[in-house]
Amino acid sequence: MIRVLLAEDQGMMRGALALLLNLEDDFEVVGEVAAGDRILPAALELRPDVAVLDIELPGRSGLDAAADLHAALPDCKILIVTTFGRPGYLRRAMEAGASGFLVKDGPVEDLSAAIRRVLAGERVVDPELATAALSTGPSPLTPRECDVLSAAADGSTITDIAGRLHLSESTVRNYLSAAIGKTGARNRIEAVRAARHNGWL
Repeated sequence: MIRVLLAEDQGMMRGALALLLNLEDDFEVVGEVAAGDRILPAALELRPDVAVLDIELPGRSGLDAAADLHAALPDCKILIVTTFGRPGYLRRAMEAGASGFLVKDGPVEDLSAAIRRVLAGERVVDPELATAALSTGPSPLTPRECDVLSAAADGSTITDIAGRLHLSESTVRNYLSAAIGKTGARNRIEAVRAARHNGWL
């Protein structure tokens, strides 16, 4: 039996996925979690063969949890299944140790096949997304620029951001200016929007 852990914050979607996967003769859904910070504890307890993770999760993103899971349980294959097919997300997922990346609007048979394929050692990536990721290229933003842009997303002032990230106000301005330039935006709101659209944040 292929032991599967599901991480999905929408209860109806999680339940439907579990029901469909359990109908397969060779699958057993051994655990379901609704938050990203529950993924690693559940995986350490249940020892799944494959973890199917959403990206947008409360507590911790599926991408961050994937990196934790890959480091702690390298034998557990990771399959990202998300509504948000953004090129930057795909690149970040692969860097975090994921073996597959699917967009949720595909047929459920694709998910079953993808689970079997990643367990067999293959990489499974939505072809359109792979093409988009190659054409978009890697994120131009440094990790610190991403931190500052994320902190600016809620409209916080320079002073607030500086205090939250333990940086000087001039350093925050420099990071924001660099991020705005790299995203081709006119201001930080546009820069946040562009970075999110490309999956860099």
